[in-house]
Amino acid sequence: MYNIAKTAFRNKNSTVASLFHSHQSRSISRQSSKLVKPERMVEKEEDKKVTRVLFCGPHLPDSYNFTRDYLQPYPFIQADVAHFRDVPEVIKNYHICVTLLMQMDSFVISRASNMKLIMQFGVGLDGVDIDAATKNGIKVARIPSEGNGNAASCSEMAIYLMLGLLKKQNEMQMSVQSRLLGQPTGGTLLGKTVFILGYGNIGIELAKRLKPFGSRVIATKRSWPASVMNSDSSLVDEKGSHEDIYTFASKADIVVVCLRLSKETAEIVNNKFISSMKKGALLVNIARGGLINYESAYQGLESGHLGGLGTDVAWSEPFDPNDPILKFKNVIMTPHVAGVTEFSYRSMAKVRKILSLYLHFLHFVTKLNCYKYTGGRRCCLTVA
Repeated sequence: MYNIAKTAFRNKNSTVASLFHSHQSRSISRQSSKLVKPERMVEKEEDKKVTRVLFCGPHLPDSYNFTRDYLQPYPFIQADVAHFRDVPEVIKNYHICVTLLMQMDSFVISRASNMKLIMQFGVGLDGVDIDAATKNGIKVARIPSEGNGNAASCSEMAIYLMLGLLKKQNEMQMSVQSRLLGQPTGGTLLGKTVFILGYGNIGIELAKRLKPFGSRVIATKRSWPASVMNSDSSLVDEKGSHEDIYTFASKADIVVVCLRLSKETAEIVNNKFISSMKKGALLVNIARGGLINYESAYQGLESGHLGGLGTDVAWSEPFDPNDPILKFKNVIMTPHVAGVTEFSYRSMAKVRKILSLYLHFLHFVTKLNCYKYTGGRRCCLTVA
């Protein structure tokens, strides 16, 4: 669908493209990311000709700013941002919404009477109640991590967190403050075995970056294509399935969690998993906070069995800066910025622009490619 839309927009002689240049409506404001308030939502007559896009939540501001920049030449597409608390009241006025770390549950979706499409900001769909969207005839889309810079950005963050733990980032800052030189003694990725738990697009990019460091890479995936399993690929030294995760955990010096969050994977890194890890092994998470059981991680750190935790995601976000897990000097937490780079944000903003225009000029047709989830066909699509 993405490629079809892109081709249409590049062809200025196409019917769709000509409509873009001839369609007239009100202009989009160039103001900064001001939150729309419920009392401002008074529909005017000209609004009926405008496709309205709602960004849900005040976080990840450049996702909204870059999208508005790309939509500027198209005055018939209006993009707004609302605080979480205001979304249930204003969502009825919008045709497309982009979730920014907000849970789109059945209550919110039931109030989206004009909604045609819910787009998850990033690569996962764990924030959207797909059953509720299906019941209300709303399509749900995500942007795959491949090809837009997100996977590369996330893999680089994993490297950053691994090096931060190995080099003892927090202790180095303490040494600077205490005017100490030559301490602490850190570690290196050279010779380390890194277990990639969930070998998808991010895992592939991570493996590419680990090889030059001299690391041994092992990985598990629910199902490996035969072409991959039988190949002599140099990226992964040992491949396994979901049933092998505990065995692989016992072999690794570092475990990097790259899974999607689902009912099957929630808290997959629990007490059993952490107990299977080598004493002193490091745990890194650049996927979703809900993949790791908080109590198990805390106990592992407190007992010293877990050598360190580096995570870009938390169990509840934004994370409490006074949470006791942050007292450990071998814990590094970053504010959900693994994929927050200008390259990835602009790439995803271009996809959102194209999809908004495509849906606008097709009058929200429902002939869209669908996922197939367990339990049957759902109103879901991938922008690829």
